[in-house]
Amino acid sequence: MSSEFDIIVYGATGYTGRLVAEYLGNHYGARADGPKWAMAGRSLSKLETVRDEIGASADTPLVVADADDPASLRAMCERTRVVLTTVGPYQLYGDTLLAAC
Repeated sequence: MSSEFDIIVYGATGYTGRLVAEYLGNHYGARADGPKWAMAGRSLSKLETVRDEIGASADTPLVVADADDPASLRAMCERTRVVLTTVGPYQLYGDTLLAAC
């Protein structure tokens, strides 16, 4: 089964997530031969702001998911092959994400 994305950067509005998203945007952008990737986090408006600030393409997909909402985490996981999470601390938020995937 084919996934919509190869990688979703979950926690893209935080310090480390932003760095990861910036790296992916700079190295792959929307290249046809690169991985299909998206940015994810709790707030669409914050995701839009970070996407603009890091210079990612305006068509970089944004996914809203919240660590306190298991259904949103499941929906995010179903769309991708890999969730690269920078949401922390892991001991508070990791188990819920792991269960969702």
